[in-house]
Amino acid sequence: MESRRPLRCLLPILAAFASAPAFAAKPIVIPGLEGPFAGGNFVVDCGFTRRLSDDPIVSPGIPGAAHDHSFFGNETTDAFSTAVTLVGGQTLCHRRQDRSAYWVPTMLVNERAVTPLGAAIYYRRGTYAEVHVPPNGLRMIAGDTRATSPQNAEHVFWNCEAQGTATTDVPVCPADPRYSLRLHVDFPECWDGVNLDSPDHVSHVAYAIAGECPASHPVPIPSLRLVVRFPVSGVVRLALSSGSVNSGHADVLFAWRGKQLKRLVRRCLNGRHQCSRKDDGPPVRVLER
Repeated sequence: MESRRPLRCLLPILAAFASAPAFAAKPIVIPGLEGPFAGGNFVVDCGFTRRLSDDPIVSPGIPGAAHDHSFFGNETTDAFSTAVTLVGGQTLCHRRQDRSAYWVPTMLVNERAVTPLGAAIYYRRGTYAEVHVPPNGLRMIAGDTRATSPQNAEHVFWNCEAQGTATTDVPVCPADPRYSLRLHVDFPECWDGVNLDSPDHVSHVAYAIAGECPASHPVPIPSLRLVVRFPVSGVVRLALSSGSVNSGHADVLFAWRGKQLKRLVRRCLNGRHQCSRKDDGPPVRVLER
Protein backbone atom coordinates (compact mmCIF):
# COMPACT_ATOMS: atom_id res chain seq x y z
CA MET A 1 0.00 0.00 0.00
CA GLU A 2 2.86 2.38 0.81
CA SER A 3 4.23 2.12 -2.72
CA ARG A 4 0.92 3.47 -4.17
CA ARG A 5 0.83 6.72 -2.18
CA PRO A 6 3.18 8.69 -4.44
CA LEU A 7 1.05 7.78 -7.47
CA ARG A 8 -2.16 8.86 -5.69
CA CYS A 9 -0.51 12.21 -4.85
CA LEU A 10 0.34 12.80 -8.49
CA LEU A 11 -3.13 12.07 -9.83
CA PRO A 12 -4.56 15.60 -9.28
CA ILE A 13 -1.53 17.16 -11.00
CA LEU A 14 -1.76 14.78 -13.96
CA ALA A 15 -5.48 15.48 -14.27
CA ALA A 16 -4.84 19.24 -14.36
CA PHE A 17 -2.34 18.83 -17.19
CA ALA A 18 -4.75 16.62 -19.11
CA SER A 19 -7.56 19.19 -18.91
CA ALA A 20 -5.40 22.20 -19.86
CA PRO A 21 -5.69 23.65 -23.38
CA ALA A 22 -3.15 22.26 -25.81
CA PHE A 23 -1.64 25.69 -26.52
CA ALA A 24 -0.79 26.27 -22.83
CA ALA A 25 2.10 23.83 -23.02
CA LYS A 26 3.84 25.45 -25.98
CA PRO A 27 7.32 26.80 -25.22
CA ILE A 28 7.91 30.54 -25.08
CA VAL A 29 10.65 31.31 -27.59
CA ILE A 30 10.92 35.00 -28.52
CA PRO A 31 14.02 35.76 -30.65
CA GLY A 32 16.17 38.55 -29.32
CA LEU A 33 15.21 38.30 -25.63
CA GLU A 34 17.82 35.67 -24.96
CA GLY A 35 21.59 35.54 -25.44
CA PRO A 36 24.39 37.83 -24.20
CA PHE A 37 22.25 40.99 -24.22
CA ALA A 38 19.23 39.60 -22.37
CA GLY A 39 20.12 41.20 -19.04
CA GLY A 40 19.76 44.85 -20.03
CA ASN A 41 16.31 46.18 -20.90
CA PHE A 42 13.35 48.31 -19.87
CA VAL A 43 9.85 48.68 -21.25
CA VAL A 44 7.60 51.61 -22.15
CA ASP A 45 3.86 50.85 -22.31
CA CYS A 46 2.03 53.23 -24.65
CA GLY A 47 -1.65 53.60 -25.38
CA PHE A 48 -3.24 53.97 -28.80
CA THR A 49 -3.91 57.64 -29.55
CA ARG A 50 -5.31 58.08 -33.07
CA ARG A 51 -5.51 56.93 -36.67
CA LEU A 52 -4.37 59.27 -39.45
CA SER A 53 -3.14 59.01 -43.03
CA ASP A 54 -0.12 61.08 -41.93
CA ASP A 55 3.58 60.24 -41.72
CA PRO A 56 5.92 62.83 -40.17
CA ILE A 57 8.96 60.86 -41.40
CA VAL A 58 8.14 59.92 -45.00
CA SER A 59 5.70 62.75 -45.79
CA PRO A 60 6.40 65.56 -43.30
CA GLY A 61 4.10 68.55 -43.55
CA ILE A 62 1.69 66.85 -45.97
CA PRO A 63 -1.49 65.68 -44.21
CA GLY A 64 -3.23 62.68 -45.79
CA ALA A 65 -0.25 61.76 -47.98
CA ALA A 66 0.39 58.35 -46.39
CA HIS A 67 -1.48 55.10 -45.89
CA ASP A 68 -3.49 54.92 -42.69
CA HIS A 69 -1.40 54.63 -39.51
CA SER A 70 -2.18 53.70 -35.92
CA PHE A 71 -0.28 55.98 -33.54
CA PHE A 72 0.87 55.30 -29.97
CA GLY A 73 2.34 57.42 -27.21
CA ASN A 74 2.28 61.11 -28.04
CA GLU A 75 -1.27 62.41 -28.42
CA THR A 76 -0.34 65.22 -30.84
CA THR A 77 1.38 63.21 -33.57
CA ASP A 78 0.50 64.27 -37.11
CA ALA A 79 2.19 65.18 -40.39
CA PHE A 80 3.71 68.33 -38.84
CA SER A 81 5.28 66.65 -35.81
CA THR A 82 8.89 67.34 -34.89
CA ALA A 83 10.86 66.57 -31.74
CA VAL A 84 10.07 70.08 -30.49
CA THR A 85 6.30 69.77 -30.95
CA LEU A 86 6.26 66.26 -29.48
CA VAL A 87 8.18 67.27 -26.36
CA GLY A 88 5.52 69.92 -25.80
CA GLY A 89 2.68 67.43 -26.21
CA GLN A 90 1.04 64.94 -23.86
CA THR A 91 1.54 61.19 -23.90
CA LEU A 92 -0.26 57.93 -23.17
CA CYS A 93 3.05 56.23 -22.34
CA HIS A 94 3.43 55.15 -18.73
CA ARG A 95 6.93 56.62 -18.56
CA ARG A 96 5.68 60.18 -18.59
CA GLN A 97 8.87 61.76 -19.92
CA ASP A 98 8.67 59.67 -23.09
CA ARG A 99 6.91 62.00 -25.54
CA SER A 100 8.07 60.00 -28.58
CA ALA A 101 5.77 59.06 -31.44
CA TYR A 102 5.47 55.38 -32.36
CA TRP A 103 3.31 54.09 -35.19
CA VAL A 104 2.46 51.11 -37.41
CA PRO A 105 0.19 50.55 -40.44
CA THR A 106 -3.43 50.08 -39.43
CA MET A 107 -4.67 46.50 -39.19
CA LEU A 108 -7.66 45.65 -41.38
CA VAL A 109 -9.97 42.75 -40.55
CA ASN A 110 -12.39 41.90 -43.33
CA GLU A 111 -11.45 45.30 -44.84
CA ARG A 112 -12.40 47.22 -41.67
CA ALA A 113 -9.89 49.08 -39.48
CA VAL A 114 -9.21 47.57 -36.07
CA THR A 115 -8.32 49.65 -33.02
CA PRO A 116 -5.19 48.16 -31.42
CA LEU A 117 -5.13 47.35 -27.72
CA GLY A 118 -1.85 49.19 -27.19
CA ALA A 119 1.88 48.84 -27.67
CA ALA A 120 4.91 47.94 -25.59
CA ILE A 121 8.29 49.26 -26.63
CA TYR A 122 11.24 47.23 -25.34
CA TYR A 123 14.51 49.18 -25.05
CA ARG A 124 17.25 46.51 -25.02
CA ARG A 125 20.95 45.95 -25.46
CA GLY A 126 21.88 44.90 -29.00
CA THR A 127 25.65 45.31 -28.83
CA TYR A 128 28.56 44.45 -26.58
CA ALA A 129 29.68 48.10 -26.57
CA GLU A 130 28.22 50.73 -24.26
CA VAL A 131 24.85 52.02 -25.41
CA HIS A 132 24.46 55.74 -26.16
CA VAL A 133 21.30 57.77 -25.56
CA PRO A 134 19.55 58.42 -28.90
CA PRO A 135 19.06 62.14 -29.56
CA ASN A 136 15.66 63.76 -29.77
CA GLY A 137 14.63 64.05 -33.40
CA LEU A 138 16.19 60.74 -34.45
CA ARG A 139 13.84 58.99 -36.88
CA MET A 140 13.81 55.29 -37.68
CA ILE A 141 11.74 52.91 -39.80
CA ALA A 142 11.98 49.12 -39.50
CA GLY A 143 10.33 46.43 -41.63
CA ASP A 144 9.46 46.31 -45.32
CA THR A 145 6.40 48.32 -46.36
CA ARG A 146 6.28 46.53 -49.73
CA ALA A 147 6.67 42.94 -48.52
CA THR A 148 4.15 40.45 -49.90
CA SER A 149 5.70 37.37 -48.28
CA PRO A 150 6.89 36.75 -44.70
CA GLN A 151 9.84 38.88 -43.66
CA ASN A 152 13.08 37.97 -41.88
CA ALA A 153 12.12 36.75 -38.41
CA GLU A 154 15.11 38.61 -36.95
CA HIS A 155 13.29 41.89 -37.62
CA VAL A 156 9.53 41.22 -38.06
CA PHE A 157 7.45 38.39 -36.63
CA TRP A 158 4.07 37.54 -35.09
CA ASN A 159 2.66 35.54 -32.21
CA CYS A 160 -0.42 35.15 -30.06
CA GLU A 161 -0.25 36.72 -26.61
CA ALA A 162 0.62 34.15 -23.93
CA GLN A 163 1.88 31.88 -26.74
CA GLY A 164 5.47 32.97 -27.04
CA THR A 165 6.35 30.84 -30.06
CA ALA A 166 7.24 33.23 -32.88
CA THR A 167 6.29 32.78 -36.52
CA THR A 168 6.88 34.72 -39.71
CA ASP A 169 3.37 33.78 -40.87
CA VAL A 170 0.40 35.41 -39.16
CA PRO A 171 -0.98 32.80 -36.73
CA VAL A 172 -4.62 32.02 -36.01
CA CYS A 173 -5.00 32.89 -32.32
CA PRO A 174 -7.42 31.05 -30.01
CA ALA A 175 -10.87 32.63 -29.71
CA ASP A 176 -10.10 34.01 -26.28
CA PRO A 177 -9.37 37.67 -25.36
CA ARG A 178 -6.24 36.55 -23.51
CA TYR A 179 -4.64 35.48 -26.79
CA SER A 180 -4.61 38.65 -28.89
CA LEU A 181 -2.56 38.82 -32.08
CA ARG A 182 0.80 40.57 -31.69
CA LEU A 183 3.11 42.17 -34.28
CA HIS A 184 6.79 42.48 -33.29
CA VAL A 185 9.15 44.85 -35.14
CA ASP A 186 12.84 45.23 -34.25
CA PHE A 187 14.68 48.47 -35.05
CA PRO A 188 18.40 48.90 -35.90
CA GLU A 189 20.73 49.47 -32.94
CA CYS A 190 23.61 51.26 -34.69
CA TRP A 191 23.61 54.93 -35.74
CA ASP A 192 26.03 56.87 -37.96
CA GLY A 193 26.34 59.45 -35.17
CA VAL A 194 25.58 62.40 -37.48
CA ASN A 195 22.26 62.25 -39.30
CA LEU A 196 18.86 62.24 -37.61
CA ASP A 197 17.35 60.94 -40.86
CA SER A 198 18.41 60.04 -44.40
CA PRO A 199 16.79 60.38 -47.84
CA ASP A 200 15.60 56.75 -47.77
CA HIS A 201 14.92 56.98 -43.98
CA VAL A 202 17.01 53.87 -43.26
CA SER A 203 20.62 54.50 -44.36
CA HIS A 204 21.58 56.50 -41.26
CA VAL A 205 21.06 53.42 -39.05
CA ALA A 206 22.09 49.76 -39.33
CA TYR A 207 21.72 46.45 -37.55
CA ALA A 208 24.62 45.11 -35.51
CA ILE A 209 26.45 42.02 -36.70
CA ALA A 210 27.20 39.52 -33.94
CA GLY A 211 26.91 42.26 -31.35
CA GLU A 212 29.20 44.72 -33.14
CA CYS A 213 28.24 47.91 -34.96
CA PRO A 214 29.68 48.32 -38.48
CA ALA A 215 32.35 50.99 -38.98
CA SER A 216 29.91 53.03 -41.07
CA HIS A 217 27.49 53.22 -38.11
CA PRO A 218 29.74 53.23 -35.03
CA VAL A 219 27.35 54.54 -32.36
CA PRO A 220 25.38 51.88 -30.43
CA ILE A 221 21.88 53.00 -29.43
CA PRO A 222 19.07 51.07 -27.70
CA SER A 223 17.76 48.11 -29.67
CA LEU A 224 14.03 48.83 -29.83
CA ARG A 225 11.36 46.18 -30.22
CA LEU A 226 7.84 47.51 -30.77
CA VAL A 227 5.10 45.02 -29.91
CA VAL A 228 1.53 45.91 -30.91
CA ARG A 229 -1.49 43.97 -29.66
CA PHE A 230 -4.58 43.59 -31.84
CA PRO A 231 -7.97 42.22 -30.70
CA VAL A 232 -7.90 39.60 -33.46
CA SER A 233 -8.57 35.89 -33.13
CA GLY A 234 -9.97 33.02 -35.15
CA VAL A 235 -9.96 32.71 -38.92
CA VAL A 236 -10.45 36.17 -40.48
CA ARG A 237 -9.27 38.01 -43.58
CA LEU A 238 -6.32 40.19 -42.55
CA ALA A 239 -4.44 42.98 -44.30
CA LEU A 240 -2.46 46.05 -43.34
CA SER A 241 -3.17 49.52 -44.68
CA SER A 242 0.26 49.36 -46.34
CA GLY A 243 -0.86 46.35 -48.39
CA SER A 244 -0.28 42.68 -47.64
CA VAL A 245 -0.51 41.51 -44.03
CA ASN A 246 3.18 40.64 -44.52
CA SER A 247 4.08 44.34 -44.94
CA GLY A 248 4.47 44.84 -41.19
CA HIS A 249 6.69 47.78 -40.28
CA ALA A 250 7.00 50.45 -37.62
CA ASP A 251 8.26 54.00 -37.15
CA VAL A 252 9.64 56.01 -34.24
CA LEU A 253 10.44 59.68 -33.79
CA PHE A 254 12.35 60.13 -30.52
CA ALA A 255 11.26 62.90 -28.16
CA TRP A 256 12.06 62.45 -24.46
CA ARG A 257 11.81 65.11 -21.78
CA GLY A 258 14.36 65.60 -19.04
CA LYS A 259 16.94 63.01 -18.03
CA GLN A 260 14.79 59.92 -17.66
CA LEU A 261 16.03 58.21 -20.84
CA LYS A 262 19.64 58.91 -19.91
CA ARG A 263 19.08 57.39 -16.48
CA LEU A 264 17.32 54.31 -17.88
CA VAL A 265 20.04 53.68 -20.46
CA ARG A 266 22.72 53.97 -17.80
CA ARG A 267 20.98 51.91 -15.13
CA CYS A 268 19.15 49.30 -17.21
CA LEU A 269 21.03 48.85 -20.48
CA ASN A 270 24.62 49.66 -19.61
CA GLY A 271 24.06 48.31 -16.10
CA ARG A 272 22.78 45.07 -17.70
CA HIS A 273 19.75 45.11 -15.44
CA GLN A 274 16.24 43.99 -16.35
CA CYS A 275 14.33 46.97 -15.01
CA SER A 276 10.70 46.80 -13.93
CA ARG A 277 7.95 48.89 -15.49
CA LYS A 278 7.86 51.15 -12.44
CA ASP A 279 9.50 54.52 -12.77
CA ASP A 280 8.09 58.03 -12.12
CA GLY A 281 4.55 56.97 -11.30
CA PRO A 282 1.83 54.40 -11.94
CA PRO A 283 1.27 53.35 -15.55
CA VAL A 284 -1.50 55.01 -17.54
CA ARG A 285 -2.74 51.54 -18.36
CA VAL A 286 -1.12 48.11 -18.44
CA LEU A 287 -0.94 47.07 -22.08
CA GLU A 288 1.63 44.26 -22.24
CA ARG A 289 2.03 41.42 -19.81
